[in-house]
Amino acid sequence: MSDLKAAQRFVDYVNASPSPYHAVHNVKSLLVKKGFQVLKEKDSWDIQPDSSYVVTRNGSSLIAFSTGTDYKPGNPVAIIGAHTDSPCLRIKPISKKSNQGFIEIGVETYGGLIAHSWFDRDLSVAGRVYIRDEAGNYVPKLLHLNKPLMRIPTLAIHLNRDANTKFEFNRETELLPIAGQEDFGHSCKDDPALQFPEEAFNAVKHVVERHNESLVTLIAKELGVEPKQIEDFELVLGDYQPATLGGLHDEFIFGPRQDNLTSCFAAAEALADAHPANDGVAMISLFDHEEIGSVSAQGADSSFLPDVLSRLAANESGDFPRMCNRSFLLSSDQAHGVHPNYERFYEKVNKPEVNKGPVIKINANQRYATNSRGIVLIKAVANAARVPLQLFVVRNDSPCGSTIGPMLSAKLGIRTLDLGNPQLSMHSIRETGGSHDIERLTSLFNGFLSNYVKEDAKIECD
Repeated sequence: MSDLKAAQRFVDYVNASPSPYHAVHNVKSLLVKKGFQVLKEKDSWDIQPDSSYVVTRNGSSLIAFSTGTDYKPGNPVAIIGAHTDSPCLRIKPISKKSNQGFIEIGVETYGGLIAHSWFDRDLSVAGRVYIRDEAGNYVPKLLHLNKPLMRIPTLAIHLNRDANTKFEFNRETELLPIAGQEDFGHSCKDDPALQFPEEAFNAVKHVVERHNESLVTLIAKELGVEPKQIEDFELVLGDYQPATLGGLHDEFIFGPRQDNLTSCFAAAEALADAHPANDGVAMISLFDHEEIGSVSAQGADSSFLPDVLSRLAANESGDFPRMCNRSFLLSSDQAHGVHPNYERFYEKVNKPEVNKGPVIKINANQRYATNSRGIVLIKAVANAARVPLQLFVVRNDSPCGSTIGPMLSAKLGIRTLDLGNPQLSMHSIRETGGSHDIERLTSLFNGFLSNYVKEDAKIECD
């Protein structure tokens, strides 16, 4: 089935994207193959009609867009917004630890992860490493140590009889991965090929002394460099077990980071094949750091999207706000599908189901930015694309998460709607999504990017 082909492509994308840096790199590679021109923020831009462009910030956020054949500065922009990061464990700046003969790795929690789901899982390591090349330049390298390197073991039930009724642990002292035993640890000093003079430590001691020597050596070997070339890194832990299609009929996707690589993947595939209106612009904006509030140089609360949009507006006074007023943002983040074992946590009738289509998210207190005009627009787009939609609100006695939607709507004055695919186990190390929802979300995005200008012209609002 065609929709399972889309689901398998998504599974492949998740497995190739163990960190936000990989997620952005893979989207950028897809778009470049489709003819998108690479821009840099530090350069001047000359945006032309009927052209496509991609720009990144920090290697972990990305904005890409295609212009219509009659593009002029200030034309309306159809934008899909999503985020590249997921809750995880991140290696601490000083991670070198040992106890009872075990090599341990110091980690800090990132975002609102379901911490207990990280126990007894085979963990790999991925992220970005800065190395110093032979010319003395500092170059970022993507790293994926795709092997079971670490594990956070649970305590045997014989020593904790309450393990099945009250699983409690200290996140600082008991959420520590073990990576080996000291007696078996490789030492740089034992390998003549990895030896370097004492004076070289002036440049590398911040890495060698702060992190386990065996880990540094493994990173160097994976990248084909000497340990002394490693200047610093940003590494996260992830589930070694790959994402996969599952269920009796392959109706599920079992795997990590579906929140929110689902939206990133669907947005990228939709933009690659979209045909923006002749007088419009189709755009995707994928941001890092949503899971921790988006306040960073590359988060949704940064200047990244406003900076790019301002380059698409003319220089005359008022053109930028006029362009924003004519534009629309789909803020896409995963939604809570109804859980069959915990139905009591869902509002009685607003409980979306996995594999029943994208979910429009509504909140009276503006935790989501959806309003009636946006619903009218997305319904028209969905009907044309033959994509079913669902509605979701949280119970009045339940807290409600938020997205980048309200933030960007307030910052730019752009009309915004929040939606996303339904899933289970959100923020677990392994989440459960719907295989058939991948193609539906992609089709919805493609219809929005291609037909927004035409559909929006039919909707009156002051």
